[in-house]
Amino acid sequence: MLSESDIDRLADAYNRALDLEKAGKGEEAASLYRACLEIDPEDRCGASVRLASMRLGEAPAKAPDAYVATLFDQHAEVFDDILTGQLGYAVPMQLAEIISADPNARFARMLDLGCGTGLSGMTLGPLCEHTTGVDISEKMVDQADERAVYDELYVNEAVHFLEEWRRAREQAGSDGDYAEFDLVVATDVLPYLGALEPLFAGIAANTMSGAYFAFSSETMSEEEFAGRPWNVTPNQRFAHSATYLEKTLEESGFGNITAFEKITVRMEKDVPIPGWLVVARKN
Repeated sequence: MLSESDIDRLADAYNRALDLEKAGKGEEAASLYRACLEIDPEDRCGASVRLASMRLGEAPAKAPDAYVATLFDQHAEVFDDILTGQLGYAVPMQLAEIISADPNARFARMLDLGCGTGLSGMTLGPLCEHTTGVDISEKMVDQADERAVYDELYVNEAVHFLEEWRRAREQAGSDGDYAEFDLVVATDVLPYLGALEPLFAGIAANTMSGAYFAFSSETMSEEEFAGRPWNVTPNQRFAHSATYLEKTLEESGFGNITAFEKITVRMEKDVPIPGWLVVARKN
């Protein structure tokens, strides 16, 4: 738990680092971002991701949980306006269009990981008998709850939730309250994860044969990947190569890829951010 003086020191160091970064003084900014990590090892400011985006620090395997929760708690009340209005985000609608085109796409249980305010629940919920939403941000879950598009809502980190759900099902039995899902959705989740193996393995452990897994991911040029399967973008988000996505899907048992479309995920300062929209089925 940070003291008030630590919070003040953290805010001062982070704000000065931002100013220096914007002024093109990368090394000086990096020094202050490292100071932020010393003050707050949980990294509520996302200093580790900032350092990686500047190529002055090793990319973490994922964005820090405390950073993601803080970020979305701060923007929950205006999230939809920012995402769909300012950033031109339409992934849930695009995904619903793809899945709805499949005449067999009717689901008993949907899991919406990183459900946010419930945009995917609104677009895909009508295809499902039961819907479960999960988000790391409590305030986002509050917004989703007001929409009343989910049968169940949980505040949790995605991989942790999947592990807890698997354990609970093993204890309760397959016919209990923790049954497997036949549709898992993760829109705008992968941009906060680098290594995807834990997430994909968790989804595989909680889905039945033939289940659908639908998600979006950002991408970038081979030069920007610098020989890596994933990397942090200049916008402090994670991007993944098509080859890595296909490989990880295959290894986790979702080798039947029915859609793999290049899309504009959103806009960033009027610049389109490229990405993938993927639908795969479990073997």
